[in-house]
Amino acid sequence: MKFIRFNDKGNIRSALINEENLVFPIDFDQYVDFFYFLKDQGITASDYIKQNNLASISINLEELSYVLPIVPEEIWASGVTYLKSKEARNFEVKNANKQIESTFYDKVYDAERPEIFLKSTARRIVGPLAELYIRNDSNWQIPEPELTLIIGKDEDIIGFTLGNDMSCRDIEGENPLYLPQAKIWKNSCSIGPSILMPEGIEDPYELDITCRIFRNNELQFEGSAFINQLKRRLDELVKYLVYENDIVPGTALMTGTCIVPPNEFTLEKGDRIEISSTKIGVLVNNITRN
Repeated sequence: MKFIRFNDKGNIRSALINEENLVFPIDFDQYVDFFYFLKDQGITASDYIKQNNLASISINLEELSYVLPIVPEEIWASGVTYLKSKEARNFEVKNANKQIESTFYDKVYDAERPEIFLKSTARRIVGPLAELYIRNDSNWQIPEPELTLIIGKDEDIIGFTLGNDMSCRDIEGENPLYLPQAKIWKNSCSIGPSILMPEGIEDPYELDITCRIFRNNELQFEGSAFINQLKRRLDELVKYLVYENDIVPGTALMTGTCIVPPNEFTLEKGDRIEISSTKIGVLVNNITRN
C-alpha cells in the first residue's frame, strides 16, 4: 500500500494506492497522522479502505499530478554506505589531489560510526515534476538516487520513498569541509512520488532502484541496484541519526547511493532525471539553473 498526495484541480488531496494500482482518496492530509491513526486503531490501510467502504477513482496513475507526499522539516543523508559510493568519493579526492593514494572515505566506509549529515530543510525540497537546480560554481554535478526513510514518533521506520541527493563532485572532492556547499543549495533535493507503507513490503532490502538521465529526450545514463547492496542496516543508520538528536516525526533520512554516472558525466540545464523503484514509483525532475 502506498500513500500519495496529488493536485486535483488546484486542491491538494491524499490517497492510497493498493497492489492493483487502484486509487482511494482519503481525508488525511499528513502521512504521519494517518500512519499513527492506523496504529492506534490496530488496523492496516487495507482494513481502513474496507471499513470505510472507500471507492476508487477512475484515473490513470500516469495522469496523476503528484506533489510531495510529505514535507519533512528536515532531510538527513547518509554517506559512503555503498562500495560504489566509496569508490566515487575516492576518485573525486584523488582527482583534486593527485598525490593521495588512500583517503578518509576508506575509513568512513569501514568505521563503526556512519557518515550522517543534514541534506535539506522543508523550503529547499521539491517534489515530483518540479525543477532541481544545479550550482553555478560547480562543473561536475550528478544526481544521487537513494532509498529514503520516513522516521516516526518512536524513532522507527514508518515509510519508504525515493530521494535525489544532488551533489557537486568537484566541490566535495576539493575539500571534505566543503560538504555542505557540495550538498545543500536551493532546490537541491527531491523526494517522492509516494510513500510505501511498511505493510506493503516484507523486506525493504529487496527493493530495487534505477536511475535514468535524459538529455534532449535521449538516454544519457542508466544504472540499477538493489538495497541489499547497502553495507549497513537501515535501523543502524536511524540509530545514529536519532542519537542525542532532536528529530521531529516525519523526518526523512536518505540512505546513500550505489548508482553513480561515469566520471566524465555532469548534469546540464534541460536534463531530465528519472529515479524509480518497482514498489514506490517514479520520481521525475527536470534540471535548470537558479
